[in-house]
Amino acid sequence: MPKVSVIVPMYNVEQYVEKCLETLVNQTLKEIEIIVVNDGSTDESKKIVQKIMKQFPDKIVYKEKENGGLSDARNYGIPYAKGEYIAFLDSDDYVEKDMYEKMYQIAQKENSDMVECDFYWEYPNKTKKDVGELYQGKKEMIEKVRVVAWNKLIKREILEKAKVEFPKGYRYEDVAFTYKLIPYLEKVSFLKEPCVHYMQRENSISNVQNERNKEIFEVLEEVIRDYQEKGIYENYQTELEYVYVRYAFCSSLLRIVKITDETIRKKLLKETWEKVNQKFPNWKKNEILKARKSSKNLYLRSINQFTYKIYTAIFRRIK
Repeated sequence: MPKVSVIVPMYNVEQYVEKCLETLVNQTLKEIEIIVVNDGSTDESKKIVQKIMKQFPDKIVYKEKENGGLSDARNYGIPYAKGEYIAFLDSDDYVEKDMYEKMYQIAQKENSDMVECDFYWEYPNKTKKDVGELYQGKKEMIEKVRVVAWNKLIKREILEKAKVEFPKGYRYEDVAFTYKLIPYLEKVSFLKEPCVHYMQRENSISNVQNERNKEIFEVLEEVIRDYQEKGIYENYQTELEYVYVRYAFCSSLLRIVKITDETIRKKLLKETWEKVNQKFPNWKKNEILKARKSSKNLYLRSINQFTYKIYTAIFRRIK
C-alpha cells in the first residue's frame, strides 16, 4: 500500500503539467502514487502525462472524465486513492521533492490526522513566502487555517469517515472542504517549511473577478448549515461568525473592487454589507474580533456604513 496518494486534477495545462509531475515522480518518498484526473482536457496535456507514465508506470494512475471542474475532478480521484494519507495538488503548481517524505514522517511520529506546510506564491516577477500561524484545537483552526487543499496531507480514513467532498460548481471550493473537515480532525501537525510553489496566472479562475465572487456567501452558508446539521454550530458560532465577517470585508472585498463592470461591482458591494449585517447583526461584538490584536482586526473594528464606502474607494484605487 502506498504511504501517500496525490490527486492531481488536470484541465488544459500543457505548459505546466510536466513540471508538476516531475516533482511528484521524483519525490524522495518512494511509496507514493500519483492519481491524475484528466477533466476533459482538449490540449496536449494527456500526451504529456502519457509520456511521463511510460517512464514511471508504477507511480502514475491515469483517469479520464468529462469536464466537470476542479471540485468534480478532485472528488472523482478520491475513491481511487489507496494511500495511508491523501494529498491534493493542482496541475499548474509544483512541489519540493522531499515534501511528502517530510510530511509523512511528521504524520507518523505525531499520529496526525492532518499535516500542513508553508508555501510560496509564485508571481511572474517575484516569489513570496506564505508562513501560516500555528494553532491548537478545532476552534483555533477555524480561525487561523489557510483554506487551501494543496498544502495538506490528510489521513485517508478521516476522509472516508467524514465523507467530505469539494462542492461542485462553486468557486471557493477549498473553503467549504476545509471547514467541513475540521470537526473530524483531532490531531493536526505542521511542517514549518515552504514546500509548494503556488503559481499565479492572470487567466486562472482565482484571478478573474466577476459576479461569481458572491459565491463565497453561498459556500459559507453551506458550511454553517453543515455545522447546524451536525448539532455543533453553537459551539463554534463565534469562530464561524468571525470567519464570515473576515471573508466578506477582507479577501472577498478586495476581489470585488477589481470587477470592471461598475453595475456588478456596486451591486456586490451593497450585497456584501447587507449580507453580513443581516446574518450577524452584532458582529462588531465578536469576541475574537475584540480580543485578537492585529492590523486586520483593527481594520475590521473600524468598519461602519461610512468607513465601508471609504475603504472600498481606496481599495479600488490601489488595486
